[in-house]
Amino acid sequence: MTRILAIDQGTTNTKAILVDETGAILARASAPLTTEYPHPGWAEQSAQAIWASVQKVIADLAPHGRPDGIAIANQRETLVVWDRKTGTPLCPAPIWQCRRTAEASAWLIADGHDAKVIAATGLGINPLFPAGKLAWVLENIPEAKPLLSQGRLCAGTVDAWLLFNLTGAFATDHSNASRTQLFDTRSLTFSDDLAALFGASTACLPEPRPSDSRFGQTPEGIPVLAMMGDSHAALYGHGVRAPGTVKATYGTGSSLMTLTPGRVASSHGLSGTIAWTGRHGTAHALEGNITVSAQAVSFMGGILGLGSAAEVSTLAETVPDTGGVVFVPALAGLGAPHWDDQARGTITGMTHGTTRAHLARAAIEAVAHQIADVFAAMEADGGRLEGLRADGGASGNGFLMQRQADFLARPVTQSAVEEVGALGAAAMAFTHFGVTLPLGGEGQTFSPARDPGPDRALWAGALRKARA
Repeated sequence: MTRILAIDQGTTNTKAILVDETGAILARASAPLTTEYPHPGWAEQSAQAIWASVQKVIADLAPHGRPDGIAIANQRETLVVWDRKTGTPLCPAPIWQCRRTAEASAWLIADGHDAKVIAATGLGINPLFPAGKLAWVLENIPEAKPLLSQGRLCAGTVDAWLLFNLTGAFATDHSNASRTQLFDTRSLTFSDDLAALFGASTACLPEPRPSDSRFGQTPEGIPVLAMMGDSHAALYGHGVRAPGTVKATYGTGSSLMTLTPGRVASSHGLSGTIAWTGRHGTAHALEGNITVSAQAVSFMGGILGLGSAAEVSTLAETVPDTGGVVFVPALAGLGAPHWDDQARGTITGMTHGTTRAHLARAAIEAVAHQIADVFAAMEADGGRLEGLRADGGASGNGFLMQRQADFLARPVTQSAVEEVGALGAAAMAFTHFGVTLPLGGEGQTFSPARDPGPDRALWAGALRKARA
């Protein structure tokens, strides 16, 4: 029976599963990762640690037998830059949360370049994306420009870094390439014009390929048969193949994504992106990225002296509401649909009656409020949406899912499996064997049970204060 080892390389951990062609998960492995915040607004990870975590989960699954192929889903917009000859990273990897290029991004917008970039990439200029990060590396890391001139500089998203270490190949897939802000989604090529605009270079970028390519093989002869950004893989893993369904991945940050009939330009703060490419063509999507999502709960847990997000949730459920308290977790600015790098985290509405439980509940509800903001923007762009499919670690929290349904006034359905992103990448890999992996399993559905109006009005007011 054919088996795929699917790697899901995320911000807080790397997971892997071994799955067979019936969709059965035969084994699981996980390894944690840490993020450093060396300066205000900066967020970075060790590229060596990312690779070591992948090595660990592969080794942990090795006793279960040799897979027939490897599939990769990965955290997106994180930039790894390394020496092609030695394989050594030049610096820590600025991750998707990093805002070190906020000032440069603001200059480009002020100079009127945003519309041109959106037309080519679907993405508004923002420090989230790797284009500005690559320009920063070339300007601030002394080894970068000499290695570029020697043809030794490699710069890519995490999928390219993992593929290089696994196989020696230097390539990326179209879904990850579409998140760099250097990739023209009309021609499916990296753009010299875009690179010049940002002060970057296409000479150090990987070869972009369809998501279902045979990307290379390990020294043991195991082929890498699929690569996708983690949010794209999750959409694929939900079994979504046509417009009309929205998925939300609840992780450190969150991503909402829905397929569209073709390339679209949002007028409500969302991004156009490539969902995936393959033998059946290119699938396009609208996406909204939230910078701090479930991480807000852990952040509040630290303030409250609680050891886990589960403890925060348990405390939150001891009160019937937030008591008027609203937490806006703009800890690294605000992402979609607001895109405000100057916004700062706030806690408003506290009185003498405020308790730790009210703060805990405000943190849980902050996650749901942000998802609801993006959901509303998607409806404004494309019409009414009937519900939400949820995945990611925090989607397992029934209290959060109920509040999400309340705020959306729509049903919210949990994924039946936690590893929906890894399964999506595996499903793409299985197409090489003519296998259609069973997908789209649904777990519990939460129906709206409370009028969202008062809670959403409080959130809107607090949001204005955070952006003032």
